[in-house]
Amino acid sequence: MNNRMITTEFTEEDSRIESSLRPKYLEDYIGQEKVKNNLKIFIEAAKQRQEALDHVLLYGPPGLGKTTLASIVANEMKVNLKVTSGPAIEKPGELAAILNSLSEHDVLFIDEIHRLNRQVEEVLYPAMEDFAIDVLIGKGAGARSIRLELPHFTLIGATTRAGMLTAPLRDRFGVVNRLEFYGIEELTEILERSAYVLGICLDNGGAEEIAKRSRGTPRLANRLLKRVRDFAEVEYQGEITYEVARNALNRLEVDTLGLDETDRNLLKTMIVKFDGKPVGLDTLAAAIGEDAGTIEDVYEPYLIKNGFMNRTPRGRVVTELSYRHLGLEAFMSREE
Repeated sequence: MNNRMITTEFTEEDSRIESSLRPKYLEDYIGQEKVKNNLKIFIEAAKQRQEALDHVLLYGPPGLGKTTLASIVANEMKVNLKVTSGPAIEKPGELAAILNSLSEHDVLFIDEIHRLNRQVEEVLYPAMEDFAIDVLIGKGAGARSIRLELPHFTLIGATTRAGMLTAPLRDRFGVVNRLEFYGIEELTEILERSAYVLGICLDNGGAEEIAKRSRGTPRLANRLLKRVRDFAEVEYQGEITYEVARNALNRLEVDTLGLDETDRNLLKTMIVKFDGKPVGLDTLAAAIGEDAGTIEDVYEPYLIKNGFMNRTPRGRVVTELSYRHLGLEAFMSREE
């Protein structure tokens, strides 16, 4: 999975380009209209009252812009942004130090907030509610607790697995927003903006073709744009047209519906090896040599959302669309 071109997980390559491509303010942010419009109201209201914005939870699949939105909130509020992640905070004292370093109305962004350990999470409760933390000084019988006042800050939590958040933590967020997959028109607009920033010659046909194969995800669209640019510069005089994008993406084995070889192998295994019958997650994972959690978190969301497979009480099943897309109608007829 680590070598997948089509993965939506953050990679080292993404880190080299995303910072330059990220919009700075809401007016430049493309897509997620409902989330964007609501945030605009909440930010303006907080600025008028000269208060910190209420705590915000952003959830949804990776690569849709959660980190970008956190940066935009800080820019709109004209405050500093502190970025960390759930796995990076191992001890309560580490979180206490981060919180104590914040200034009034600053934004603290915690990515993968569902991965905070329980002790660290408990420090967040009074911090989010009362803007204070209890610090234990000393050890043993002589230990005592003092309350440390914190500046009024905004916590923005991001997660791809909102169901793993504990109820006490989830309930302390005043603003909860789900980010949805992007449409082709939105991705086309994003690609055209990215091409302008990166100095890439991209026409509308090329942008649309890349958008169609980008699985509704801006991060993936920008990554594919960079790879197609390589083909365009070496073999096609630098301009990305529909034909250039189509040929390049075909050679990268990203098909017209955004599936790569790994996706197709998973679906083919369900059809050929298991005769299209319901198959359990662990059995499927063993059959393709992949971790069950990776299948559930990385592969399945896109395949299920776009109608290639379904979850049933008896297991995972492929749909008619998978048979048609893979050219395996003969197997479907055999089952019927």
